[in-house]
Amino acid sequence: MPAYVIVEIEVTDPEGYAAYRELAPPIVAAHGGKYIVRGGELTVLEGDWQPQRLVVLEFPSVEQAKAWWSSAEYAGPKQMRQQTTRSRMIVVEGL
Repeated sequence: MPAYVIVEIEVTDPEGYAAYRELAPPIVAAHGGKYIVRGGELTVLEGDWQPQRLVVLEFPSVEQAKAWWSSAEYAGPKQMRQQTTRSRMIVVEGL
């Protein structure tokens, strides 16, 4: 069953985050993931949620998503993202 990692991001250091954006995609791909949404214009349809940036990744399973997130390859870039943004991240099973 596919799984989706959904990340709400507020960039606090644009230069540092730009470096992260270069490092992350090959690591995501190496773990079977792909980007579904990577930034882009968003419009609030209901409620008061005002995210600055959203990223959605698709993985073949929750297990593979968790393996990517906890991998040695992603440890450095993950720390970079955490230092250059305020992020909230979830993984959810798809259909």
